Amino acid sequence: MTHDDRWSDDELVDRPRRGRGWIAGAFVLLVIAALYVAAAMYFGDKVPANTRVGGVAVGGKTPAEAQSTLEEQLADEEAEPVTLDVAGKSVELTPAEAGLSYDYEASVAGLTGFSLNPVDLVNHVRGGVEREVEVQVDEDALAAAVDEATDGMDKKPTEGKVSLDGAKVVKTSSKPGLALERDKAVAAIADGWPAERSFEVPTTAPKPKLSQAEIDRFAKDDLTPLVSAPVKVTTTDPKGSGAAKNISFEVTAEQLAAAVSVQDSQGKLSAKVDEAKLQEMAAAAGRGSGRFRAAQDAVVTRNGRSFSVSPSSTGLELDSTGLGAKVAEAMKKSGAQRTVAATSKQTKPDFTTMEARRTLPKEQISTFTTYLPDNPVRTNNIKIAARQLNGAYVAPGETFSLNGLLGPRTAAKGYQKAGVINAGRLTEDYGGGISQLSTTLFNAVFFSGAKIEEFHPHSFYISRYPEGREATISWPDVDNRFTNDTGAGILINASVNGDEVTVSFDGRKAYDKVEANKSARRNLVQPKKITDNKKGCVPQSPAPGFSVDITRTFIKGGRTVKSSSFTTTYIPQDDVTCTNP
Repeated sequence: MTHDDRWSDDELVDRPRRGRGWIAGAFVLLVIAALYVAAAMYFGDKVPANTRVGGVAVGGKTPAEAQSTLEEQLADEEAEPVTLDVAGKSVELTPAEAGLSYDYEASVAGLTGFSLNPVDLVNHVRGGVEREVEVQVDEDALAAAVDEATDGMDKKPTEGKVSLDGAKVVKTSSKPGLALERDKAVAAIADGWPAERSFEVPTTAPKPKLSQAEIDRFAKDDLTPLVSAPVKVTTTDPKGSGAAKNISFEVTAEQLAAAVSVQDSQGKLSAKVDEAKLQEMAAAAGRGSGRFRAAQDAVVTRNGRSFSVSPSSTGLELDSTGLGAKVAEAMKKSGAQRTVAATSKQTKPDFTTMEARRTLPKEQISTFTTYLPDNPVRTNNIKIAARQLNGAYVAPGETFSLNGLLGPRTAAKGYQKAGVINAGRLTEDYGGGISQLSTTLFNAVFFSGAKIEEFHPHSFYISRYPEGREATISWPDVDNRFTNDTGAGILINASVNGDEVTVSFDGRKAYDKVEANKSARRNLVQPKKITDNKKGCVPQSPAPGFSVDITRTFIKGGRTVKSSSFTTTYIPQDDVTCTNP
């Protein structure tokens, strides 16, 4: 036996004891390990003690309990509105509608779970963590909510302007606009909520095209001087003497302003002066000054069987040629320099004293009479028109217009409503009936030999007038006009006596006689029967429509020197029965 195989008695006793100690130690370790694992498993299902999420204590709770506690404790905080400040105005967003919410599940995630890490176990036992609540942000919903809450808060720049109210310069101020940078606001809310509940929406201020500085400069330096005072116009009267020779008048600031317009070219203002309009304004100012006079025609009047002449006179007229440019230049100046010199000229009458005397009427050259029906209102209208026509003088070569003489027929002139023809039917209007005076005048023209310029027969034939030779009249388009080409003046005499309307011409006969010839009726058209229940209906008796030819023959020295013809066509006068009481 070797030395190694020998055992001492002490050694034999110690070996069993050592084996039993190792086993006991291993057992203790197993127990401790089991307890450690059991503790880890126990604490893994609980939120660490003293843990706070968003300021809410959730330590020692299961994840479900912690989440429920957070929802209960933070619901009001989560729902608190978000305030947006837009240039001093506040609007609010409701978080739920704006895509902003607390994520309670994510807020407690990771706070529990099995771990053999001693540090984790110690944390579970001794205390937890502080963390903020997790949030969810739907940026599309947030952008839509911001858009809706701030809708209409953008403002376009206010474009100022300068204008004239008469001669007063009126300024409208330019103001910058307001443009909201909503994308930046959405990003700020998404990044800062819920720590921040109030956000300022960034804005810009778009500038107007026309600056206030340009408005003020133009109004002060350019426009105001143009209309600051009148422009004085001076001229002379060629026939005047002494103080009466010198004439002056003013084109007022208001008249000057009427010729000024404001132009805006890419934010630069300028004043445009219309020289043609200034010329009109200067001429109007001259006429209104009373310093000029119109030429007066000679006036021929009857005195019993003879005629007298009120002499003509020359006039004085401002020569406004080029005056607009002169006034425009003076508008740029101030004080006494706002004066321009103009020329004036004498004007001659159209009908001079010499011409009037040379062509005085000597005899009656035509007369014609028509007869009135029994209608006092109609007769009243004819009398008013006849008084105005009586004494009218038509100089040689002049064209006479009955509408031009009478003007509109109105109640203010004394006219009343009486029968007229409109669209082939009888109706009523002011001045109804004066077509009889027009017809009587037309026949006086016809037999005088004067030139017929315009006449219009009635639409259907009226038996009191000569067939084919009659002329209606209506303001302002249906007229009765003739030109005096007889070589002498014509004095028109018009009167209503009893049931007669007479118009006579005094003048000098250009022909021995003027004759009228009428053809037989042709192209007959029968009337229709009409029953009318409308208010204001006027009954009509039936009469056929037809055409006739009228020949005008001029005789001098026993022979026909010329002739002319025209055709008059009448529509049927329908048989109208009125049934409205």
